[in-house]
Amino acid sequence: MSLVVQQDGGYKFVDEGQGEVLVLLHGLFGALSNWEGMVNHFKQNYRVIIPMLPIYEMPIKSAGLEGLVNFLEKFIAYKHLHEFHLIGNSLGGHVGLIYTLQNDKYVKSLTLTGSSGLFENGMGGSFPKRGNYAYVSERVRYTFYKPDTATSELIDEVYQICNDIPKCMRIVAIAKSAQRHNMAKEIPKINKPTLLIWGLNDTITPPLVAHEFNRLIKSSTLRFIDQCGHAPMMEHPNLFNQYYETFISQLTPVHAS
Repeated sequence: MSLVVQQDGGYKFVDEGQGEVLVLLHGLFGALSNWEGMVNHFKQNYRVIIPMLPIYEMPIKSAGLEGLVNFLEKFIAYKHLHEFHLIGNSLGGHVGLIYTLQNDKYVKSLTLTGSSGLFENGMGGSFPKRGNYAYVSERVRYTFYKPDTATSELIDEVYQICNDIPKCMRIVAIAKSAQRHNMAKEIPKINKPTLLIWGLNDTITPPLVAHEFNRLIKSSTLRFIDQCGHAPMMEHPNLFNQYYETFISQLTPVHAS
């Protein structure tokens, strides 16, 4: 079942289900479909919203974390959301961290999975080379513990992005912005219930990063998933959903619809 992407007010987003609101944030090369397993599971009892971050379209001068957080603030205001649970993967986690610190009153809980903000290897240590399909394929597959998780569609999409110079310029600017913005001193200020779901085999934000997040965020719980890389919600959606279900049910008991 593919997700239905809506367009309204200049935004592209997924908005399914009713109830407590979950806002999901994808990563630098991520897509709304990365969260398909979570949406299909939680839309039964929650309202699940995924904004498409304007990574490839935003003005180059604002291509960075600050611009993405500003976009998220405007999207949240447009959707009239006041209390919600925020979940972010990779760069999306980094955006979620900054948003939470700046908009504390709106966020009920925070979940990070493979988040940047402390340390990350990027696309396995280097940016994909334009015009080299084999290299792009290898780097995308490197993201996952099981390389076959990277479908040909995903590899083709990243390859096309890497051969689009304006998109590449934005990606490089955003990646550099994330690498510059180490949040080690700011993260301890987060006082929201926080869940960390991490792949034990994550080569981009290794397990030591998860342990550091866990140390810095006093109200955090850490869950590792074995044989899992940088996108646990894609490689092990059932276990990811199970960990999140346990976490959120302790915060907001849900009655079956």
